[in-house]
Amino acid sequence: MQRDTRPRVGAALIDIDGVLTVSWKPLPGAVEALERLRTAGLPFALLTNTTSRSRASIASTLADAGFPVVVDDIVTAPVVTAAHLAENRPSARCLLLNSGDIREDLEGITLVEEGETAAAEPVDVILVGGAGPEFGYQALNRAFGHLQRGARLVAMHRNLYWRTDQGLQLDGGAFLLGLERASGQRAEVVGKPAAAFFTGALSRLGAEAGRTLMVGDDITSDVLAAQHCGITGVLVRTGKYQDQAVRDADGTPDHVLDSFADLPALVATLNT
Repeated sequence: MQRDTRPRVGAALIDIDGVLTVSWKPLPGAVEALERLRTAGLPFALLTNTTSRSRASIASTLADAGFPVVVDDIVTAPVVTAAHLAENRPSARCLLLNSGDIREDLEGITLVEEGETAAAEPVDVILVGGAGPEFGYQALNRAFGHLQRGARLVAMHRNLYWRTDQGLQLDGGAFLLGLERASGQRAEVVGKPAAAFFTGALSRLGAEAGRTLMVGDDITSDVLAAQHCGITGVLVRTGKYQDQAVRDADGTPDHVLDSFADLPALVATLNT
């Protein structure tokens, strides 16, 4: 049998918030590390559950900060969600509960404006994204009402919080739990940690799970979820990383690094 001489690491999936940046400001060494991966020819995709910005806005912000990225490098939860709904619920009327303008990434989805929710046609899907001021009582209660009338609950992610330059902040997953408990309905989650998110990213890169790294700061949604898909997980001690979360997790990351700046060295070691 001929020996497989290909590098053990053939691609990388990389979380953005908390790994490359915090509040969109580069973490120490992150720009240089991504440049090293790009120069080495390692294919990568930047995965994010961020729902406050479009792909184009994210790519522009990262490029302005010095990261060697273009729009096609970005895979977002809204883009994956739009593709999922277009395939599985193509005619659904969706009420979006989200902080930030991501409409350009929800192409093909019929979005219902708040003023239209009393119209004759019902809301078919409550689509939950990232939290912000829009997640007030009135908006949540309106969503709860539609769920009682038969709307389905779809979420772009289950993140309970994320890290900003002001510390940890509540995210949409915290409110999603309340909607689930109140309605008795389990949300259909499309972004991380859903397996479809990772397999879709692998498909875009033409990469094999067993030869791909997933780098994230969330032990559950980023790292263990990827490992369940056969991807090698790399947890970084930045962003939302917490020792307690690691101790409480249902598994162990394949690798733990102090920061993304250490990734090129890990790739080189694994490929030796």
